[in-house]
Amino acid sequence: MAKYLILIHGDERQWAAMSPQELRQRDEAHCAFTVAAGPAILNAQQLEPASVATTLRTDPDGRLTITDGPFLETKEAVGGYYLIEASDLDEVIGLASRLYEVSAAHSGVEIRPVVDRG
Repeated sequence: MAKYLILIHGDERQWAAMSPQELRQRDEAHCAFTVAAGPAILNAQQLEPASVATTLRTDPDGRLTITDGPFLETKEAVGGYYLIEASDLDEVIGLASRLYEVSAAHSGVEIRPVVDRG
């Protein structure tokens, strides 16, 4: 079994402006995903908005630079993730396709295999 990270990204302003019906649809889709994935879900979290992120970089002189907010200015930000264990990518695609963010015009889902160093 391999591990996969499902990254949920989208426009935070549009997430914040979702109607009660859209929120209900989103929550129902995440519940359906959770039920379908069952114990394959190893971890999952919703993230705070990118505006409260802290970015660390080293400047050309090797000094640590700390910046409030994301490093890149982008319309889309990562809003949450699922870490799951699955037999192959097709299984993950089948599960992740249940997520609301796959069909919402202002968001999407990225699937990344986790490197196994063992």
